[in-house]
Formats: sequence, C-alpha cells, structure tokens
Amino acid sequence: MMNNLRGSAAMVAAAAAAVCLALLAGASAVTAGAHGAAAGRIAASGGAWGTAREVPGTKPLNLGGHAAIDSVSCAAVGDCSAVGSYASSALDRIPVLEALVVSQTNGTWGTAEEAPGIATLNAGGSAVLDSVSCAAVGECSAGGYYTDSSGNHQALVISETNGTWGTAEEVPGTSALNVGSPGAAIVSVSCSAVGACSAGGYYTGSSGLRQAFVVSEASGTWGTAKEVPGTAALNAGGYAQITAVSCAAAGACSAGGSYASGAIDGIPTTQTFVVSEANGTWGTAKEVPGTAALNAGGYAQVTSISCASAGSCSAGGAYTNSTPATQAFVVRETNGTWATATEVRGIAALNKRRLAMITSVSCASPGNCGAAGFYQDASFNSQAFVVSEAGGTWGTAEEVPGFATLDAASAGGAPTSVSCGAAGDCSAGGYYTDSSGLRQAFVVSEAGGTWGTAEEVPGTAALNAGGYAQITSLSCAAAGDCSAGGSYSSKTRNGVPNGQPFVVSETGGAK
Repeated sequence: MMNNLRGSAAMVAAAAAAVCLALLAGASAVTAGAHGAAAGRIAASGGAWGTAREVPGTKPLNLGGHAAIDSVSCAAVGDCSAVGSYASSALDRIPVLEALVVSQTNGTWGTAEEAPGIATLNAGGSAVLDSVSCAAVGECSAGGYYTDSSGNHQALVISETNGTWGTAEEVPGTSALNVGSPGAAIVSVSCSAVGACSAGGYYTGSSGLRQAFVVSEASGTWGTAKEVPGTAALNAGGYAQITAVSCAAAGACSAGGSYASGAIDGIPTTQTFVVSEANGTWGTAKEVPGTAALNAGGYAQVTSISCASAGSCSAGGAYTNSTPATQAFVVRETNGTWATATEVRGIAALNKRRLAMITSVSCASPGNCGAAGFYQDASFNSQAFVVSEAGGTWGTAEEVPGFATLDAASAGGAPTSVSCGAAGDCSAGGYYTDSSGLRQAFVVSEAGGTWGTAEEVPGTAALNAGGYAQITSLSCAAAGDCSAGGSYSSKTRNGVPNGQPFVVSETGGAK
C-alpha cells in the first residue's frame, strides 16, 4: 500500500489529501456488551507471529542507511518474494537508491541482492521496486522505476523464474510515451498465472502532464505499454495514474486510479476511475459509479483493489465531500459490472476530524473481503480501523482492537496492508506511535470473522533503536500463514533515521 501511493504525493496540493498521503508514507460492528466483545477477540487468535529480523544480506548492501521492503507476495505457505530498495551510498547526503529483491523458501529468507541489471539502467542513482506479485513458488514479477542519465524516472519490470531473478528492463513502449519530466513508474503489479501478469502506473507526456498506462505480460513476455483507454477524455487536468491492479485469471484483471478532472484555485480536482481487462484486452476507463455525488470536495482516488474471480472484485479509497471532509469508500464489481460506491459504514462516527481513507483491500473469495484504513479522532490523531465484507455486504468499521493501548501517546498511526488467507481470516499491519513518540510496527489478525488484538511486531523493539518502524506490505498464503516486510531505524544519523529492512512471518493458522 505505501508503494502504491508514492507516485500520488505530488498529485494533490489540497491540505486533506497531503495529510492522507503523508500518513501513508510513513470493527466489524462492535458487539453488544464489553464482555462479549472481549471474548470474541480472545478467540480470534489466527496464527502466531514470529520474531522480526533484518533482511539477510542487506547490511553490506545498505551502506547509505536507507533501505526498506516495499512489497511482499506469497505463492504458498513459507514461499514468498519481496522487493524494495537500499542506499548503496550517499552523495551530498542524498541516498543513491538501488532496487533489491529477496525470496523466502520453505520458511527461510534467502540473501537479498541488487535486482539484476538495475546498475546498468540506473544511471541517475534512484531505483525502487514498488510492487511484486507471485503466481507460483519462485514465479513472480515486479515493477517500479529507475532514473536515467537525464534525471527522469523510467518504468521497469523484472521477473523471477524457477526461483531466479532475471534482468530488469524498461517497460516496453514507455520510451515512446514517457517524453516529459519527471517521468514514469510502475505502481502496481498482479499475476494470476505463471508468466501472465498485468501492471499499471503513470508516465509524463510531452506537455508535462501525467497520464495513466497499463501493460500486460503473456507467456512470460511483456507487451507494449499503452495509455489507459478512455483516460484522455477524463483527464482534463492532466494528472492521472493507475494506483492498484488485481488479476483473477490470465488476461482478466481490474485496475483503479485517479485523474484530474480540472482545478480549483490551481489545485487539481481529482476523480477516481476503474478499468477492466477481459480476454487480454483493456476496456474503457470510467469514473467509479457514485463518486461524482460523493466527491463534491474534489479529491478522490482508488487506493486498493482485490479480485477474487474474473469480474468479481472489491476496491476502496477516499473521497472529499462538500463539508469538506475526506471519507473512506468501498465499491464492488460483480459479473464485470461496478456497483455504486458507498461511504464505509460507521466511518462517519469514528472520523471526528474529517480525514479517513481505505489503505488496503483483500478478498479471499467473491464478496468476502477485508479492508483496513485510518481516520482522525477528536485530537487530530490518526487511528487504525478494519472492516469486513461477508456475503457481498460490508459490515461496520471499528477501531483496530488494542490499537488504543499501543498508541499510548495518541499521536496516531495507520494500517498499510491487509491480506486474507480465507473468508473471515485476514491479517493486517502498519504502524503506531508509542508513549515516547516513536513509530513502531504492529500486526493484527482476524479469525472466524473476528479481529484479535493488535500487537507490536515481535522483535522490532530490539531492532528499532532509532524509533521509526512500520509494516509496509503483508501477504497471506493461507489463513494465519503470512509474511510481511517493512523497515526500522537501527539508529539516527544527524537526526535522520537510519533505515533498515525487516521481514517477519505468521505461522500456525487454522488447518
């Protein structure tokens, strides 16, 4: 989820949107009676989270002290891949970023390595892999960007085959599209079968305007990137991008993003769109049904999407009403048709200071999904919430159980990623602020439709001496069997956190 929004930060100058993105860069309904709620939460044990550890091999790579895992994908229990970046050195205090890849086999994480081929591409010294998706064990694709010798970002893809990472390459066709500054990037990748993936992101046209693109991989070969059909007509304000892609079958995917319909006082007014791929062909993008009525304040975007089967997906994000207040929304696709977006049930009661957003959605089967996000309490602090969809109906949002206890300073936090291994069995992670004002990483699990109690990621207290840790991505191969990655600060250098990447696994889910 963090990686998906990196490209959006420049998009919204409005105050509410800026706060939303800054928070990210960084209950089913409450049962009647406290005793009943507590009993349910004790039962929601899920799996057990192990001890976080620094990603093997990153110490000799990360000489500049700025590394993180940005995305994790698990094809089977204990078999995952993760991607991110590290600083090979620092020039004039600016990190020289290189893309990294690392894989887990039979529950053991291997040694991180620089993404093959990235050194040749990354003449400008800033490369990141933002998203990875694995269709089978050792069969994954990832995407992100690198910086060319002119200082412009270029979109890249890289694939893992039989457990070995191939050579990173520029996304075919983007050189023809991406002729402006600051450039292009893959924001989201999804693979439904070995060698069958789709990805999306943004590029900069000759007029300096940002446009959305999609690209698909078939039989292990990436095709030619193209502007998302229909976005030229929508994107009057010239700032569009894909923020999330999910594929349920080869050539059958859905994607969401945002575009600038215009501007108010020089600030882009953004609307949100969805677009679907069927039989390998992308259809025409359209505004998410219902958001025109909701989004009177002019800021909306899809932040996450998950498809359980072809044409059956759920998505979430945020919109801004006329108050203005930024509220979280969810929307469902059934049989290839998107329904009308609705405000997350219960979020208005939680969101005292008018700033809420869905950050991540995951569906285990059609109409059975989990979502997580944040809202602002009466003290202007961000708080984490979860909400579940069962049988196609979304329940009521609740603050993550136990989050208030962790977030002792009330400075706030947010979940950044959620993944569901089975209907009603999900896990989520993110960050909170402890009583000393330091950022810490948390995880929380749902079992049998009931969310358990959030806990600090085991082992991060010993790692996070610099006080800046968070989960950025989490993936579950089965209920209670998940892996997650993120970053922590081992110490500070001249007041700047010294970032290191970590991984942690949950095991022992219901069998």
